[in-house]
Amino acid sequence: MSSLMKGTAILTIGMFLSKVLGLVYIFPFYAIIGEDNIALYQYAYIPYSIMLSVAISGLPLAVSKFVSKYNTMGDYESGYKLMKSGLVVMTITGFASFLVLNLLATPIAEIVISSEDQAFSVEQVASVIRWVSYALIVVPFMSLCRGFFQGYNKMQPTAVSQLVEQIVRIVFLLLGSYLIVVVFQGNPETAISLSVFAAFIGGVGGLLILGFYWKKYRSEFSLLRDQSLNPTSKLQMTEIYKEVLTYSLPIIFVGMANPLFQLVDLLTFNSAMNSIGMSQVSDIYFMMINFTTHKVVIIPVMLATSLSLALIPTITKYFTQGDYGQLRNAMDKSYQILFFITLPAALGISVLANEIYFMLYSESEMGANILAHYAPVAVLFALFQVTAALLQGIDYQKWIIFSLLTGILVKLMLNTPLIKVMQADGAILATAIGYGVSILINIIVLKKVLNYQSTMVKRRILLIVILTLIMTLAVFITQKLLIAIMGPVDSKLSAMLISIICVGVGIAVYGFLSFKLGLAQKMLGERITKFASKFGLR
Repeated sequence: MSSLMKGTAILTIGMFLSKVLGLVYIFPFYAIIGEDNIALYQYAYIPYSIMLSVAISGLPLAVSKFVSKYNTMGDYESGYKLMKSGLVVMTITGFASFLVLNLLATPIAEIVISSEDQAFSVEQVASVIRWVSYALIVVPFMSLCRGFFQGYNKMQPTAVSQLVEQIVRIVFLLLGSYLIVVVFQGNPETAISLSVFAAFIGGVGGLLILGFYWKKYRSEFSLLRDQSLNPTSKLQMTEIYKEVLTYSLPIIFVGMANPLFQLVDLLTFNSAMNSIGMSQVSDIYFMMINFTTHKVVIIPVMLATSLSLALIPTITKYFTQGDYGQLRNAMDKSYQILFFITLPAALGISVLANEIYFMLYSESEMGANILAHYAPVAVLFALFQVTAALLQGIDYQKWIIFSLLTGILVKLMLNTPLIKVMQADGAILATAIGYGVSILINIIVLKKVLNYQSTMVKRRILLIVILTLIMTLAVFITQKLLIAIMGPVDSKLSAMLISIICVGVGIAVYGFLSFKLGLAQKMLGERITKFASKFGLR
């Protein structure tokens, strides 16, 4: 395996494991803290995610792209100049972000808590926001270091530090919460404050790993620097940062998409619910939309995120070479794979919403309803990621910013009136419409720039929709038969059994039909074709 492929594989595996851990810990944490207190955790994490995205999203990729570019030219000095000054800048911006979030904690909390009938006070929300803000001190610094390593094609430091950061954070979060709530019978608010502070502890863990790798590779970096063809780089710092910002801004906006849509809910949901006299359940509904169900809905989107990251260099290569035939083929396959995997997963979650919510969290009719209605939006999340990646690949990054801001504006305009009419479903519908507008703009730009349209893709997507509906019907019938035989779902065990059996049936039906019709072979390539031929599915 080439060093490039090996490095990419290491980074991909590290990111995937990190994301999986970031999903899995939610379920024991929910069990420890309880449904009534989870909203407080999310109230802190949404503004933190926004600040973090502004501070670092896109930075590792932008720095790695800059360092790699100038290293290839034999100018190792420019990358070092960026690293040395960047560490100072990131330290300053980290402390600045920390101070800004600390100072804004109370104003944000005052917007979030619109009624005394809500479960939490302004001071409680402000307190947890202050606790999570400490992580902003170390995380930007760490991201710059990761980008520098990646610029030298050293992917292991990033992968290992991300994994260690996540593990340290989760262990600290779960252990601390368990000790406070279960062992010492303490206040859940104290446990949540400690849980959000875990982001800082995890950051320190990741930083220590990067320090270890810096010592390991320092002599190698110094040797390359000594051999630099341009030992006194003529690039000015203003030119360096202008180039890095050009690389990172579009990635920042793509990374901020979900947090920005959630921010609209954070700023408007509770006040809208209060205006229709539903403030007593507002915190619970908000938590269900933006935390418990969102964590499940985002699972099918993980594939699209991975696909979009792999897509950018391929699309860029074909676009730069002017090979529009291969470019359109790559786009065709991207859309097809996206729908082929995301659509059945989303509808499967929707049908099994009651069992999945009960199995992962607790029995909740409202939670199950929200999950059922929210799951199909996963297709839009994934489609936005892929269309944004395509625009990045053809160097039309400005349109990503425009489309996202337009979608956010639409969500902001529709959120309050729709919530007043439909409560939680109103917030979900506003998100779907907002994302839909952003995706439509992206697709129109791609069509205009590349003259792209594909009848074949439309036919394939229609076929995928038909197969998904057949699979959904099979899962629904299986679910009802199992309930008729086993009785109502009244325990986590029964919820798990029904979920596993129904998922198995869904995979079998969808897999058999797609192999029989040759769709899976066309989507997933030669190896799948060989596998299918062994079972007579050609």
